[in-house]
Amino acid sequence: MITLRQINYALAVSQTLHFKKAAEQCYVSASTLSNAITEMERQLGIKVFERNNKKVFITKLGKTFLEKAQNVKINVDDINQLQKIDSAPLSGSLNVGIIPTVGPYLLPIILPELKIQYPKLKLNVIEAQSEVLIDKIHRGEIEMGILALPFELKGLKSYKFWSEDLYWVSLKKDKRSLKKQIKAKDLELNELILLEEGNCLKDHILKACKINNSNAPSIKATSMSTLIELVKGGMGTTLIPEMAIHDLLKTNPDLSKTHLAEKGPHREIALITRSTYTAIEDVIELKGYLNRRMEDKKNRLSVQ
Repeated sequence: MITLRQINYALAVSQTLHFKKAAEQCYVSASTLSNAITEMERQLGIKVFERNNKKVFITKLGKTFLEKAQNVKINVDDINQLQKIDSAPLSGSLNVGIIPTVGPYLLPIILPELKIQYPKLKLNVIEAQSEVLIDKIHRGEIEMGILALPFELKGLKSYKFWSEDLYWVSLKKDKRSLKKQIKAKDLELNELILLEEGNCLKDHILKACKINNSNAPSIKATSMSTLIELVKGGMGTTLIPEMAIHDLLKTNPDLSKTHLAEKGPHREIALITRSTYTAIEDVIELKGYLNRRMEDKKNRLSVQ
C-alpha cells in the first residue's frame, strides 16, 4: 500500500521535475526520496517517472496517477482542517498567497493588528502572480489566495472584501491633471505605461479603458513602483488602483492623481479558496477583518 509520504514526494517531483530539488522541498535526502518513489512505483506496478542524468519525464500513466494523487492530498488536507470547526476562527496554521499589486499595500495595514486580534494564528504568506496562486490552491499547497477580480478562477470560490477604482497618474504640469476626473478617451494610447504581460492589473486597465490588447502600449514595467518612476521621468502616464495611490504618491510631489471616470468598480479584491475547503469560518472571519482594515485606511486618508 502506498503512503501519503510517497504521494507527497511524487507530487514534489512532478512540480520540480528534479529529484534533488524535490528532496530539498520535502526536507529529506535525495536518496530517501528516490528510494521511496522507486518502492511506490513497484507497489503500483507502473512507472510514474522516467529519468536520466539530465531530465525527469512524467509517463502517460504517471500523469493519471499524479492527478489522482493530487486529489488524495487535497482531501486529506481538508480532513485535517475538520478540527478547526470546533476551534476559534483563525487560531491555527494558514497559508495565504497574495498578488504583487496588492501585497505591498494591504499587508502593512493588516499584519500588525492581525497578530493582536488573532494571537494563535500562524500565518504564512507567499507572493506570486494570480495564475500561480490559483494553481497552488488547486494543488492544496496553500489554503487561500488574495486576488484582484475579474480573473478566471478555474472553479475556485471567491469572497470579495474590497472594491476600488483606478486613478490616472501624470506630472502636475500636464494640464489634464487639473481636472477632478478624466475619461479614457482623453488619454493618449501611446503615452500609457502598463505592467508586463501576465499581470492582472494590466488586464483591468485595458478593460476599464476599453483598449484592445493588440493595441496596448509598448512600454511595460514589472511593478507599480517602476511605473511611478517612469512617469516621474517624463516617459508617459499610467493608471494606479486606489489602494496603492497614497503610498506611491506621498513622496512624489511632482505627480498628480485624477480619478478615471469610467464605469466601476475597476477591480475587486477577494479571498479565493476551493469550494470544498472545510474551514469556511476562517474564510469568513478573515474576509470581515480585511474589509474592516481597508475601510479604516480609507477613512483615515479621507480626513487628511
